[in-house]
Amino acid sequence: MARSPLTLAALATSAVAGLDVTAASRFGSGPLGGFEQSVLVARDGQRLLIRVPRRQDAETRASADLVALRALSTGIRGRLPFTVHSLKGQAPIAGTRAIVYDFLPGTSVALGGLRPGDGLAESIGRAIAAIHSLPTSLVADAGLPVVRPLDILATAASVMDRASATGLVPAGLVARWEHATEDAALWQFAPTVINGALRADSLLHDGDSVTGIVDWYGLSVGDPATDLFWLFGGGVNDAAESVVDAYSQARGSTDRQLKKRAMLYAELEIAKWLLHGTAERSTEIVDDAVGMLHNLVDVVQHDLNRRIDSNTSPVMTVTEVEDMLDRTERSS
Repeated sequence: MARSPLTLAALATSAVAGLDVTAASRFGSGPLGGFEQSVLVARDGQRLLIRVPRRQDAETRASADLVALRALSTGIRGRLPFTVHSLKGQAPIAGTRAIVYDFLPGTSVALGGLRPGDGLAESIGRAIAAIHSLPTSLVADAGLPVVRPLDILATAASVMDRASATGLVPAGLVARWEHATEDAALWQFAPTVINGALRADSLLHDGDSVTGIVDWYGLSVGDPATDLFWLFGGGVNDAAESVVDAYSQARGSTDRQLKKRAMLYAELEIAKWLLHGTAERSTEIVDDAVGMLHNLVDVVQHDLNRRIDSNTSPVMTVTEVEDMLDRTERSS
């Protein structure tokens, strides 16, 4: 049974010394979400957010999020053109914990509402570029993951192989993905600080400006394309191009394969959904994933804008790609 906002308000007062709550209301997530959440208003006018994990996966994300928020020091936050949650306190409850943050105002970005060339698309590109321009030492110093291109390639190849082994992935996609893993140029990139869990609803905006980003549990050093793949879940569109263009301009990026890796990661999200369905033995999820995979293969076979190869030749084997990346890292 969901706890009432008043119950969560009482928890908040035990988590934050001197807090006097005058109003509380349920916030987001809904009955099936990973968190129970309420917005609180304190007597001094301050607004706070309290979150209580409902499931183990949410508890894991909440713990990782707290580590990431601690890594984002005041100096680091000053380099970002948007706000990030600050931890106000926490209190134990029923085997988990209630976590209290300051409340970030703004409206979640709706991917379908983005328009090419509009100010919001450009602001999103600049916001992501700011994250990727942070010093990688902040991640290493916090003991958070630092992932090499070789490891990222291996992880992607593992998802492809396991999905292909189900026998449910169309042959055209299997060949497409295998070719991507063998394309050395696709995997030559400089790892950066990434949010690692970015989605449209992670971004808060006011009009045409990104005002805040929530959910930092994936903070790490990795492939910058990881923070952009959500733009391509519905295929290539002009709004996604506007975001990537603004991003590349802000960073002065020379990563020509960034968009292609982002498109590949968007496709692999469907493969992960298939694997989740098979692990859960859910016919409904598997059927949904298979339907999306068949729709995808129809699209990519007829849309030249969906190519994910770098148009280089000759094509190298996976082993040759791994050897090349390993040599590149040792010499850098």
